[in-house]
Amino acid sequence: MQQWVSREEALAALGVRPQTLYAYVSRGLIERRADADDPRRSEYRADDIAALTRRRARGRRTASIAASAIAWGEPIIPTRISTVAHGQLIFRGRPAVELAETATLEKVAALLWEQSEVAFPTVDENHANPFTALSVLIDGGRPIVGRAPAKLAREAAIATASIAGALGAAGDGPIHQRLARGWSLDSAGSDLLRRALLLLADHELNPSTFAARVAASTGAPMAACLMAGLATLSGPKHGGAGAALAALAAEARASGVDAAVARWLAAGHGLPGFGHPLYPHGDPRAAALLPLVSLDPALAELRDAVVETTEALPNIDFALLAVAKSKGLPADVPFRLFAIARTVGWTAHAMEQSASGAAIRPRARYVGLAADGHG
Repeated sequence: MQQWVSREEALAALGVRPQTLYAYVSRGLIERRADADDPRRSEYRADDIAALTRRRARGRRTASIAASAIAWGEPIIPTRISTVAHGQLIFRGRPAVELAETATLEKVAALLWEQSEVAFPTVDENHANPFTALSVLIDGGRPIVGRAPAKLAREAAIATASIAGALGAAGDGPIHQRLARGWSLDSAGSDLLRRALLLLADHELNPSTFAARVAASTGAPMAACLMAGLATLSGPKHGGAGAALAALAAEARASGVDAAVARWLAAGHGLPGFGHPLYPHGDPRAAALLPLVSLDPALAELRDAVVETTEALPNIDFALLAVAKSKGLPADVPFRLFAIARTVGWTAHAMEQSASGAAIRPRARYVGLAADGHG
C-alpha cells in the first residue's frame, strides 16, 4: 500500500468533492504534504484516507459504531498514555523507538505513570510463576479508588519486580540487568533486553490493557488489575502469538518453508509473527530490534518466504523470537518479556481509569431467540 497518494487518488478513494477533502485536512483527519516532484501539488496520507473511509462506511448509528469499535475500530476510551499514529508507537507524545535508544523500563514507567522516578525493588524470586506472585499481592490488597498515584505506583513497582523475579530476573538493578543476570547474558544481550522491554511497555488499547482497565473501573486492587491483564495476555491470540510463531518455524524446518506457509494459509490460521492491523507498512518495534540481531537462518528463510508470498512484514512477535534464538534463550522468553514489560502499561491504564471515576460497562446487542409469546 502506498504511504502517500495524489489529490485525484484521494478524491476517488473518498468519493468527495475537493472542498470536502480540504475540510478533512483542516480538521486534522487527513495529513497533507507537498509533492517532492512538484511543490505546487499536494499528496495525502493513504492510512488516514483508509481510516476515514472505514469510518464513513460504518455509518453513524450508535449500535454499529459501538459494535465495530470492539474489533480494531475507533477508540472507545480516551487516553493520554499511548497511541499508534502514522505507523509509529507513541508514549505520551514521544516516539517509543526513539526512547528505546537510551531509556530503561524504569524510565518509561516514570513517564507513563507520571512520576518523577520509578525504582523496582528487590523481591523474593522463589514464586513458581507470575500468577502466584500476583496472587500473593492480591491477598489483602487495597482497592485503588481514591488513592494517591504515588502509592499506586509503589504497589505497581513491587508487582512488576515480583513478576520479573518469577520469570527469571535475579538480583537488583534495572530490570533488564536482572534478566540478563538470570539468563546469563553479556552486556550486549542486556542492552537488547532493555530495548525490547521498553518497546513492549504499552500498546494502546490492546485486549490485556482493556481487561486491566475493566478491573480498575471496578476499584479492584492494583495487583488484581494486573492479574486481569496477565490472564488475558496468556491467550494464544495475544501473548501466545510467539508460541504459534515458534510452531510455524518448527514446521518450516521439518517439512520445508514453502509447504509450511502454504498449509498455514490454507488452514486459515494466518501467519503468526507477520503483519499487524495497526502497522500496514511494518511494525516499527520489529524494525528497531531486528537490525541488532543475528537472525537464525531458518527464521530468515521463513521471513523471506512469507514476505514473498503475502508481502506481510515481520512484527514484534517475530523480532522477540529472533532475539531469543540469537541468545540461546528458551522459546517462552517472548511471553516473559511481554508479561514483565506490559505490566508498566497496565499500571498506567489502571491509574488513568481509576482517576476517571467511570465504570466500564458496555451493553450487549442481543441476537438470540425472542422471548416466548413475543414473536
